[in-house]
Amino acid sequence: MCGIAGYSLDRSSRVSRTLAAQALLAAIAERGADAVGYAHRGIDGAVVVHKQRTGASAFLDRISMPWETTQALIHVRDYTKGHPTIGANNHPVRHGSVVGVHNGIILNDEEIFARHRFERAAPRMTVDTEAILAVAEESDSSAEALEELCGSMATAWLDERRPDTLFVARGVGRPIWVGTGSRETFFASTKHALEVLEKYLGLRLRKREVGEGTLLALEHGKLVRTDRFQPNREFEETALPAVRAPQERVACLRRLAAIAAALG
Repeated sequence: MCGIAGYSLDRSSRVSRTLAAQALLAAIAERGADAVGYAHRGIDGAVVVHKQRTGASAFLDRISMPWETTQALIHVRDYTKGHPTIGANNHPVRHGSVVGVHNGIILNDEEIFARHRFERAAPRMTVDTEAILAVAEESDSSAEALEELCGSMATAWLDERRPDTLFVARGVGRPIWVGTGSRETFFASTKHALEVLEKYLGLRLRKREVGEGTLLALEHGKLVRTDRFQPNREFEETALPAVRAPQERVACLRRLAAIAAALG
């Protein structure tokens, strides 16, 4: 059970890019401690990735977002496939022009790689998440293409060929919430994460859970498109507890409070 979060902001938004990422990370920290990471879009459109093999508490102070950043992805990992000793397996994951995060497990990833003759992005890489990103890259982020995936999925990605767009998708078996402000849209694995964000950034968000079989396209802090797809439900998965690293939550929220107090 992993945790995902992120945001799309209009350039005029006064939200602190770094504090927003730190608040979201602290709020999902309990969902995994095998690895942690974030990605953001650079000024040139390239996606910059930072990650390390620790829990969130050892990473929170390392987050630094340029003020010009308008898109971010955040992840904590409780791994199922793709051992975290292989750095490419940890999130955010890159496949070609697409960088993304995922909560869940894709059961037919090897079949998808064989069928499409996709190549793994890095040697010894086996993480199932890459199948989502490979399908997204090939299909130009088509909702219909996601129907090929079998397994549980809450995911988000950035495509370097689409510099204005952040994609968020929910298949089955994993939750995802969206919170919308006047110039901002945030997403996270839990409603609680959005509430933590509201507290530390002084925001009021309109919050809703994303329905299964939904692909959202976010641009400049706004939802610009909603597409539907039929997720593959022909699988069984052992239920995992959502809280995997309670000590990370305690440590991160305590540190987040200190960071916010220092900022005044």
